[in-house]
Amino acid sequence: MGRPNPNIHAVLWDFGGVFTSSPFEAFNDFIRTVNSTNPDENAWSKLEANAVSREEFDGLFHDESRALGHAVRGAEVLTLLSGQLRPRMINVLATCKQHFKVGCITNNIKPASTEQNTAATRQFTDTGPVMDMFDVIVESSIEGVRKPNPRIYEIACERIGVEANHCVFLDDLGINLKPARAMGMTTIKVVDPDDAILELEEATGLRFD
Repeated sequence: MGRPNPNIHAVLWDFGGVFTSSPFEAFNDFIRTVNSTNPDENAWSKLEANAVSREEFDGLFHDESRALGHAVRGAEVLTLLSGQLRPRMINVLATCKQHFKVGCITNNIKPASTEQNTAATRQFTDTGPVMDMFDVIVESSIEGVRKPNPRIYEIACERIGVEANHCVFLDDLGINLKPARAMGMTTIKVVDPDDAILELEEATGLRFD
């Protein structure tokens, strides 16, 4: 089991790309280009910050993609969102929860139906018991601010009651880790889940099966 690092009080996690395979793996290079153009103000960022509806996103993405050479409806992009759960990472979360506070900071979108606005259906169709394990969940679609805006990390720290320099944060995107690291968090980039788990062992002092 190891001995918990006394300097770590909380472990914060991204969801898609950490507990699941990346939901963006289905995106081709062109869609990635559209989403990376003007990343703070484009249709995708506005959707994740709940600044536009799905219907508005559909048209905005169409206009942006057309300007880049190939018109794609936003509704078509949303059908590509998916991700397979990673059982080992869920087990790691369960072990961390025994010793630290645990929270989730996720860029996501509201479901198509507000009647489905529960933790298990906010972005992925099958999250199993994962969301119920977190002490705090901070969602871009609810807060109106998204990673990598530093404010979303501040919100997570405030709600979980831990200073940033006592947190570990895992995310699959380096751009989302940079502001967390600047705030004092220990950051881990999740590319290969097994490698990330080894880094988490080093950071927390725990040992994971």
